[in-house]
Amino acid sequence: MPEPAPRNPDHAVALRVATLPRDTNHYGTIFGGVILSYIDQAGFVQARKHGQHRWVTAAVDRVEFKAPVHVGDVVTLYTRTSRLGTKSVTVEVLVEAERYASGEVVQVTTATMTMVAVDAAGKPIAFREPPTV
Repeated sequence: MPEPAPRNPDHAVALRVATLPRDTNHYGTIFGGVILSYIDQAGFVQARKHGQHRWVTAAVDRVEFKAPVHVGDVVTLYTRTSRLGTKSVTVEVLVEAERYASGEVVQVTTATMTMVAVDAAGKPIAFREPPTV
């Protein structure tokens, strides 16, 4: 199957996940926290493009769910770097779900997050320097 194209061509696929029953709440939809975890992982994938450092999430802007995700849907997370700082990057994340039964693609949510490069002690470091062990 070809890689899906995001609605915003500046973004690239960071993560694709098939949803499972273990991820559902008692209403039969995927827990919001599961989607937040995927957003966190996608942000990390994007940050790693700027250096193989330890990257941690410093902040996530408001996440408002526009559509539910159901068991069997394929969730695709698209990312792009919108700002490069000295010790951090700002990552935009778009989340879409491809419906299991119909193949329809719906926008689930968007997020903007700040990822920070840290050393082994957890102190922020300039990410343009060589990584520390």
